[in-house]
Amino acid sequence: REHLTMIQDCTRKLQIQFDKTYKDVLRALRRRNIYIITAEQFDEKQGAEAKRLFQEQLLPELDPLFLKSDRPFPKIQDGMIYLLVRVVSQDDQERFAVLEVPTDRLSRFVQLPPRTGRTAKVFSVLEDIILHNLPDVFRGVIDIKTAEAYVFKLTRDAELEFDEAINQSLVDRMAKSIKKRASGEPERLVYDGAMPEYMLVLLKKRLGLSKYDSLMPGSRYHNSKDFIGFPSVGPAYIDIKPLPPVPHASLIGKEGNLFDVVRERDLMLYYPYHSFDTVIDLLKTAAIDPAVKSIKICLYRAAKQSRIVDALLSAKSNFKDVTAVVELQARFDEANNIAWANQLTDGGVNVIFGVPGLKVHSKLISITRKEEGKLRYYSHIGTGNFNEKTATLYTDFSLITRDQEIGKDVANVFDFISYTYRRHDYKHLLLSPLTQRIGLTELIHQEIRNAEKGLPAEIQIKCNNLVDEPLVKLLYAASNAGVRIRIICRGMMSLVAGVKGVSENIEAISIVDRFLEHPRVYAFHNNGEPKYFISSADLMTRNIDFRVEVTTPIYDKSLQQMVQDVLDIQWCDNVKARVLDREQSNQYRTFKINGRVRSQELIHTYFSEGELPARIKSARDRMQRELQKAAKTRAKKIARVQSAAQKSLRKESSAKKRSDKK
Repeated sequence: REHLTMIQDCTRKLQIQFDKTYKDVLRALRRRNIYIITAEQFDEKQGAEAKRLFQEQLLPELDPLFLKSDRPFPKIQDGMIYLLVRVVSQDDQERFAVLEVPTDRLSRFVQLPPRTGRTAKVFSVLEDIILHNLPDVFRGVIDIKTAEAYVFKLTRDAELEFDEAINQSLVDRMAKSIKKRASGEPERLVYDGAMPEYMLVLLKKRLGLSKYDSLMPGSRYHNSKDFIGFPSVGPAYIDIKPLPPVPHASLIGKEGNLFDVVRERDLMLYYPYHSFDTVIDLLKTAAIDPAVKSIKICLYRAAKQSRIVDALLSAKSNFKDVTAVVELQARFDEANNIAWANQLTDGGVNVIFGVPGLKVHSKLISITRKEEGKLRYYSHIGTGNFNEKTATLYTDFSLITRDQEIGKDVANVFDFISYTYRRHDYKHLLLSPLTQRIGLTELIHQEIRNAEKGLPAEIQIKCNNLVDEPLVKLLYAASNAGVRIRIICRGMMSLVAGVKGVSENIEAISIVDRFLEHPRVYAFHNNGEPKYFISSADLMTRNIDFRVEVTTPIYDKSLQQMVQDVLDIQWCDNVKARVLDREQSNQYRTFKINGRVRSQELIHTYFSEGELPARIKSARDRMQRELQKAAKTRAKKIARVQSAAQKSLRKESSAKKRSDKK
């Protein structure tokens, strides 16, 4: 209860901050002659257009549901916005109704004519069009004296519960559980702060909300995610410039079989700077290549129109042995994955529904191909999902390799998923829940040992979340031993950086920009022989101990350099990077470098031009000199301590000899 109360206090403050930001955005739009107006601001011409749009487009989509004390509350869909409507008829009879705003079927934004003589672009939102025509919602059935309405949105418990009946298939149980989600316990209610108290009390009572549930008074508008779809109507200079995918250097001029390219050397892709089409091409090539014998893939989240699935079905039609591990518990993608599982099964693909008790979150492909009379492995290990849409919005690494030892490890992961009682010796991969924690812990301990010897020691981490308590404590110990730690963490982080005597050698930043930063990268100095890893696993207990996750080393020196270049560019960001410190102020970071560095744009330039900018090189050299200097200082300190200890031991030995002689 104490935590829930604290959460409510925090979220109310965030809501106030959001409202302020929203008003700032409206002012910025007005300066560019773009207006978002409310129903109360419609002039006669705009009101007439709002009425026309309401009658032609909105009214057919509206179904008001009256509240009755002896009837259950209407079913409320998660993620949708609703109006709680109060109408009073001419005979003073009061009625309440719930009305869904159909934002899943119509655009949230409606363009209205500007005021006479103006060239402005004027928009309103669906709920304001409804409010302007509120009596008409009831189609003349009620002789209305007054009507008012206020927006609210409900979030329900989304945890899935499984009926353990033995005669039900897993897919059937999942489908049944997803249906139950629509009637899950209400957990969070956001509503228009102007809603009268008696209407709010009615809503809370009918929904069964207690004072410990999250009740969030806000502004008039909710579901701000819809603003991603705001029309692009302003001057061209306010639009962000597109960053189209850059042709991969290893693929330029290579028009042959993709397997031939990978046979020559490992291939590293970094989305969305490189195109996801390369992975689709890999699978589509495998589907028709007579030398390919089998394809195995882990599907965690797939696009609604998935060319990945098409390629797998094509491969099966071409008599390949195809296996797809479909994770039915991918949160909020369960229904989509059930549909893909059914389609793949109907197409003859061997579908495996993960591991009981463990989510399969790995991003793996294993292809076997017959070459010179022997089966050879081609493997894909990545940090992101096989999803064409998110590959244009998320940054992620993908390694495609013909390394046979890594290929054997990947094949063994699929064997573990199929037969969890089998245990394999993974020579290269770190696998959750078996070897991930042990492997990461040993890599950190090695840096600690190097620091204690007075050697340069550094750990670089890029992840979404860092909240695993044992690893956080180990990173604190590494900091105290003298290991320099640089963290780029987009989401949750329970480690507190920069605290004297605890974490003074740790710096942490977060980058939020046009693309969602999604990769997990772990780099260790290793006394000048650096080790680089990409992973599907965040540093969270659930990912390390309760999921099937894979971390792979990067052995190719040029690919290691590419990863390091990306990390260095991001570390130099002084436009979109924010400092993660104990105050949690999220202030923009100032990094001493010549000019502005907006890392996502500079990374695109880096891949386009094929060379790291000189100012990033200069910053890297400076940081390396600082690392070496710190190591030398530490080595001198260690030498002084050891010398003093030896001197003390000699004194003790001499004293003992004199004592013995006496």
